[in-house]
Amino acid sequence: MLKDFKSFILRGNVMDLAIAVIIGAAFGAVVKSLVDDVIMPPIGMATGGIDFSNKFAVLKDGAAVPGPYASVAAAKAAGATTLNYGIFVNNVVSFLIVGFCAFLIVRAVNRLVRVNQAPQVTKVKPCPYCAMDIPLSASRCPNCTSQLTGAAAA
Repeated sequence: MLKDFKSFILRGNVMDLAIAVIIGAAFGAVVKSLVDDVIMPPIGMATGGIDFSNKFAVLKDGAAVPGPYASVAAAKAAGATTLNYGIFVNNVVSFLIVGFCAFLIVRAVNRLVRVNQAPQVTKVKPCPYCAMDIPLSASRCPNCTSQLTGAAAA
């Protein structure tokens, strides 16, 4: 059983998946920083200085300290129940950026695949008598044994 597990783990697909997960997590951290530190501050300034990561609605005041609360962290520390819609907006923007980046990667890979594919060269032709595929250089059909004219010219 241990030998089977070892062979499963060392297969190429599992290693590729593990590397993809690691790179995906690192990419997620970069996108989170891009959204939180680069994209959302100008949007906040354009909307009158709003910090989306700190936008929330108090659903229930905390038992220890009643509201209003200056930040999500202060509300959580007081034991308040909050609806953090600003964090949700940041996550939606992050998702859209990741989706757009994935789209660009897939598009680039598709272009590379199209460029690297050689045009298919036809190596067969239909037999004029039985319509089966035969090699271009055939002088007799292997299916119906008909004599083909002009085989040397093809």
